Amino acid sequence: MAQNNSREERPGSLAPRARRLRRQATAAERALWRLLRRQHPFGPYVLAFFCMGSKLAVEADGGQHYTAQGWEHDEVRTRYLQHRGIRVLRFSDREVVLNGEAVLAVIEAALGSL
Repeated sequence: MAQNNSREERPGSLAPRARRLRRQATAAERALWRLLRRQHPFGPYVLAFFCMGSKLAVEADGGQHYTAQGWEHDEVRTRYLQHRGIRVLRFSDREVVLNGEAVLAVIEAALGSL
């Protein structure tokens, strides 16, 4: 049987990138990170917040996500993840910083709907 060498099966290859992204996190990502404390390389992406058991990815989107290029990239990324059975929740940085409890409520509801 041939061995599959896809990035999805070699998550360690993205570990340095994941560490760099954590060091360069926005205030909202740091706040969400403190609440969720998860990160996971998956295929060509590093999921900022991911619960493998629930197959739930949570994204905190800064300004770069609200451009035509950002929307397109996010759409491709979301389709990629959904095709692999992962649900994606997106919140703006502003939502996370100003209304973290509501963000947590949405995440808890998503986890409760399993």
